[in-house]
Amino acid sequence: MGNSKTSLAGPSVISDFKEITKMRLSISVVFSSLAGYLLGVDIVDFKVLTLLALGGYFMVGASNGFNQIIEKDLDALMHRTKNRPIPAGRMSVTTAFIISSIFTLLGIIILYSINKQTAMFGAISIFLYTCAYTPLKTKTPLAVFVGAIPGAIPFMLGWVAATDDFGIEPGTLFALQFFWQFPHFWAIGWFLFDDYKKGGFFMLPTGKQDKGTAVQTIMYCIWTVIISIIPVFGFTGRLELSIIAAVIVFGLGLWMIYYAVRLFRLMTEKAAKQLMLVSVSYITLVQIVYVIDKFLS
Repeated sequence: MGNSKTSLAGPSVISDFKEITKMRLSISVVFSSLAGYLLGVDIVDFKVLTLLALGGYFMVGASNGFNQIIEKDLDALMHRTKNRPIPAGRMSVTTAFIISSIFTLLGIIILYSINKQTAMFGAISIFLYTCAYTPLKTKTPLAVFVGAIPGAIPFMLGWVAATDDFGIEPGTLFALQFFWQFPHFWAIGWFLFDDYKKGGFFMLPTGKQDKGTAVQTIMYCIWTVIISIIPVFGFTGRLELSIIAAVIVFGLGLWMIYYAVRLFRLMTEKAAKQLMLVSVSYITLVQIVYVIDKFLS
């Protein structure tokens, strides 16, 4: 990190571009939309799969770009974000705005070429993330609730892209990823508490690193796990889960709940960070199990 100032112009332009679009986060979002697509489709169409990946990437990239324009002054206050391209002065607001706007257009056009509903949900997610979640972050812990909506759209978006239909199946995928985001975000809010405070962000439900926050984190983990095994009972339409897969998914859920309970017991930033890492593994593995189960059973 220390010598990043001295790096050459070429690589830094690429790394700034990666940072303004938050490449790692974008790829994880694209992954969940592709998982949703594979769950919804009968015959995999690689053209649609590619369009979904590209469109999804542009959407998330645009949201992150707009987010960093809006928060540039707050980002400058926090250790975690002060070296981002805009607050560090390596990229102008105009450049970031042009990139984000082009990304929005490309994203919507590409998703529209799959079907109208996919484009609509993509547009809703950009709007909510940029115009609701971002401004609310400094006002109220409810921002996490609002932010969980665009955050839960990708998994569902994949199903809608595959079927052009919004019903119980994408609704279940949405609910799973929606509830999952609370323990995930709160774990991040916990171990970055002091840094977030510098920027005036209130991410924890009680506003403090206390037992109340830890209890809510456990509760949301439990709800996430319940939703993740609902498809085994056969009332989520075409979204099905075999007994074996449900047992595996339930096991993964217990693993996440264990770390949430551990946070409650230890109340440390290290425990929060471990919960965050486990939560990321959990959602990825659950999506993989769902997809494998569909194609094996």
